[in-house]
Amino acid sequence: MTSRIVVIPTRRAHSNHAEVSRSIGVDIIAGRYAEGTRLPGDAELTSMFGVSRPVLRESVKTLVAKGLLTTKARVGTVVRERGAWNMFDADVLAWHLDAGIDKRFLNDLAEIRLAVEPRAAMLAAARRSEEDLAELNRSMDRMRREASDSAGFADADLALHVAVARASGNLFMRSIGHVIEAALRASFLLSAPVEVEDRDTVLLWHQKIVDSIAAGDTEAAAAAMVFVIHNGMSRHEGTVIETAPAEPAPSAQSGE
Repeated sequence: MTSRIVVIPTRRAHSNHAEVSRSIGVDIIAGRYAEGTRLPGDAELTSMFGVSRPVLRESVKTLVAKGLLTTKARVGTVVRERGAWNMFDADVLAWHLDAGIDKRFLNDLAEIRLAVEPRAAMLAAARRSEEDLAELNRSMDRMRREASDSAGFADADLALHVAVARASGNLFMRSIGHVIEAALRASFLLSAPVEVEDRDTVLLWHQKIVDSIAAGDTEAAAAAMVFVIHNGMSRHEGTVIETAPAEPAPSAQSGE
């Protein structure tokens, strides 16, 4: 079976150094610059992007700060191992969507959601305000109005999960929810419940999250959240997306 990736285009950068950072970052994430690969020299990169050396160096500093690159004396600028990348950085997540998200990305996302969101739902059930409940109900109403495979449905789904994180009253959970918004939105788009039965199941269990939070039932809220995440994972399995081998980027290893 031919492998493929799913690309979710994101907004382009507004400055030269940000655009160079994005371009190199996407190439790293897509595997065109492999782990341990030394980037081409400054002269080649400035010519490639049509920017000055100060702009290039600012871009490299940005990528170093995000964990994608390291600079070593007498060695140059080298791509770091995937485990060093800051996956909670909004740019790094956006670049994954540009490069193409694969099954590993979706599984990793689901695992961090399972580690955080059920607990957030429990806390929300114990701490939610009337404003929180109103926002949860607004998100549910919008999910019911929107077509299952529309961006509006994914946005409403995302808004509900962010509202749960906000209702938890935990600042770290709220921050995590906002940081991974783009990745969650892509995940929801890919797991859209296009079949009537799937849509009914999704709406039913999201409503159970809201109802359990409203009732102050912490255990039921957590259980409903776990079901929702696993249900989304099962629909991802039907998408079957794997990362296709990327063409290698030009390397300066040989001094070319």
